[in-house]
Amino acid sequence: MHERKHNIAPQDEAHRIGDLLHSAAIHLLRRVRAQDRTMGIGPAQLSALSVLVFLGPRSLKELAEAEQVRPPTMSRIVAGLVRAGLVRRQTTTDKRRLSLEATDKGTKILWKGRQRRVELVARTLQTFSEDEIQEAARVAEFLQKLVARL
Repeated sequence: MHERKHNIAPQDEAHRIGDLLHSAAIHLLRRVRAQDRTMGIGPAQLSALSVLVFLGPRSLKELAEAEQVRPPTMSRIVAGLVRAGLVRRQTTTDKRRLSLEATDKGTKILWKGRQRRVELVARTLQTFSEDEIQEAARVAEFLQKLVARL
């Protein structure tokens, strides 16, 4: 890793590293997301579907909050997912409320897309030395800790 320069205040160093992590994460996601184009699902739909697959059924409001969009926007996203057979609306014990859940088709498509993205990263990792791969493993573990604290 980078050695800290003695003349940089800890908060400045943390800011610099935060900026590097932010930029790297965005670029990594953009590059692997290119694999999703073959799925025929837009990024917003794929993201909403992933919430339902990984976190389970949600109401429209809960899904909109998770995706940080307004309910009318999420309603349009969900309508497309329902038309594609990737999500279904279920009534709950409170008949006024609907629950959204991924269908088997939606779950399979999401996992297939994830597999393609992971395979791309794995193939690229294989072009690095064993020491670099071990460093990447440590960074990945650290990133998981960082995300847990956000």
